[in-house]
Amino acid sequence: MSNVDVWILVDFVAYAVGTAGMGVIVWGSVRALSGFFLAEFRGRHNSDTTGALERLRLGFGAYLLLGLEFMVAADIIHTIARPDFESLIVLGAIVAIRTVISFFLTREMRISDR
Repeated sequence: MSNVDVWILVDFVAYAVGTAGMGVIVWGSVRALSGFFLAEFRGRHNSDTTGALERLRLGFGAYLLLGLEFMVAADIIHTIARPDFESLIVLGAIVAIRTVISFFLTREMRISDR
């Protein structure tokens, strides 16, 4: 396997991992939207609906975090394969977004457990 083949493989792996991350986010979005529409079309707006929507939101946040983890992994692979300033900026932005979402989601999960 030549050096060029290795870089092609590394790029493919980074692309596959990033695509998996997008898939997780899309799947979480579909689940969250379907749960939201089910709750809305049932027509009963009470504390049960509010609790269900809160659980739905926290679940969606977990999908977002998992998807972003895959995307961070893909960007790390890509940055190792082809280190440039733009890749580092994208990686830093994704890590920052993921960290902020994780912080607030974890805090809200602790509050909702009380």
